[in-house]
Amino acid sequence: MIRGYPENMRKSIDNVNKTRTKRLTEIKTDLTEAERKEVLDNFHPDYNPKFKRDISWGPNKGDNVPNEVVDIIEAYPAVHPDDIDLTKIDYDVGVLIIGAGGAGTTAALWALYEGVPADQILIVTKLRLGDCNTVMAQGGIQAADRPEDNPLIHYMDVIGGGHFDNKPELVKALVRDGPKIIKWHKELGMMYDQNEDGSFIENAGGGTSRNRMHCSKDYTGMEIFRTLKDEILNKDIPVLEFVPAVELLTDETGKITGAILYNIETKQYFVVRAKTTILTTGGFGRLHVAGFPTTNHYGATADGVVMAYRAGAILRNLESTQFHPTGAAFPEQIVGLLITEKVRSLGGQVLGRDGEQICYPLEPRDVEASSLIKCCAITDNYIETPTGMRGIWLDCPLIDELKGKGTVEKNLSAMFRMMKRFDIDISQDPILVYPTLHYQNGGVEHDKHCYTSLKGLLAAGEISGGVHGKNRLMGNSLLEINVFGRIAGITAAKEYKKKSNEVGTLSLDHVRKVIKTLDSLNLQEKRYSPMILPEYRSDAVRDRLVRLYEDNCA
Repeated sequence: MIRGYPENMRKSIDNVNKTRTKRLTEIKTDLTEAERKEVLDNFHPDYNPKFKRDISWGPNKGDNVPNEVVDIIEAYPAVHPDDIDLTKIDYDVGVLIIGAGGAGTTAALWALYEGVPADQILIVTKLRLGDCNTVMAQGGIQAADRPEDNPLIHYMDVIGGGHFDNKPELVKALVRDGPKIIKWHKELGMMYDQNEDGSFIENAGGGTSRNRMHCSKDYTGMEIFRTLKDEILNKDIPVLEFVPAVELLTDETGKITGAILYNIETKQYFVVRAKTTILTTGGFGRLHVAGFPTTNHYGATADGVVMAYRAGAILRNLESTQFHPTGAAFPEQIVGLLITEKVRSLGGQVLGRDGEQICYPLEPRDVEASSLIKCCAITDNYIETPTGMRGIWLDCPLIDELKGKGTVEKNLSAMFRMMKRFDIDISQDPILVYPTLHYQNGGVEHDKHCYTSLKGLLAAGEISGGVHGKNRLMGNSLLEINVFGRIAGITAAKEYKKKSNEVGTLSLDHVRKVIKTLDSLNLQEKRYSPMILPEYRSDAVRDRLVRLYEDNCA
């Protein structure tokens, strides 16, 4: 195992140390709009045509989205309808929640609060309760709850950060309910960082005009999910683990009426009938869009997008992918893991090999990531690891210089511990970083009540599209899963109480139609989806690093 930085990298660190005093008072300024456009157009993977192609069938036919997304949409069902006995119903519930991350658990709790009995709620998850991107989120959650801030200012930040392609009614709901979510968290026992007087410590984020980032050190997502998980267990809400959904069910009217589950261990299929189904399956990080490493948990393979699309759901903003500017680039064992934006919000700067600033450290994420890609793709101002990985320095020791000794270890405990395992003390040495695939900006479209275009199907969290437009700002993902998880749970409870909400005859006819459509496309490669778990043994995986830099130069 590699311990500490090798000698050739330490020479560059010496340059970082020599320039630190000067940089304490010299922060590189924001790019102009023209400069931002130039770096996005030429270096962000979203703008590189080689990474995309058009969807060939269905309601979003013609949309230009990542190749990896088209691959799973242009794929045959993993289970054939003829192999499932729909007359045998294994679970019959009022509310089925597919996905057990932050959005799913929040939806379950609010369905319960609004009157759905616990035994009429069923959460199903591919892995374990808590194997989700929520737990891996670090930097914080936004909420405009200070006198000098308000939801309108937050709204404008979100809209601008999303390049004005957001769905306004969703952004309004997001920012309006932010303070309400923080209050709920506090009532549940969530431990946010506070000042001595009890007020919240609120930090900056890239692309934001106010400090509104509520944190629990850099364990914010883990602390939020700890709180939600405790509440789920205390309320005895049923959870099925290691049982992913592989197909949605419909009835003769086209309404979504539940799902087919697959037990990973026993290889059995189960039929769930439900009055209302909520999709909260999260993102697509493990598709490794454009060949990038990822911050995402092992099960993030866009299963919900596939299932919903086969049933006829409308998608939105899937042309947009978020690459976090700072993923770990050294050592090899942790390449791609998240180095939280909180490092930069506390004052850390991104630097080339001679210790000079690459760009303003708090540009919106797509601009920041593109600037780092540009530096590593067309200049020689990067640092190279012994395995050939290129990266940029993230100067953490600068934080202690700016805010006092001990700030790094106290406020970035997760980062400090992760790097200390490899004998790297981030209060003394910088972290080597490179952009990493982080977030699925788009997905299944829903309205302000979380209704999708399909009757009986709701969606919340990273599975959905419209909230963030073409780019998400830091802290709005943890807010999104709580705001729309709550709304989805409330909506599901209203549906549960409707006497008219009846379920017809269970059917997989929509899947049979999809098979016929795929047959007519004469696809050269026959694939199957949902993927469920990613594959890491192919040649494409082994040579990903070789192609990473040259492919990202348009």
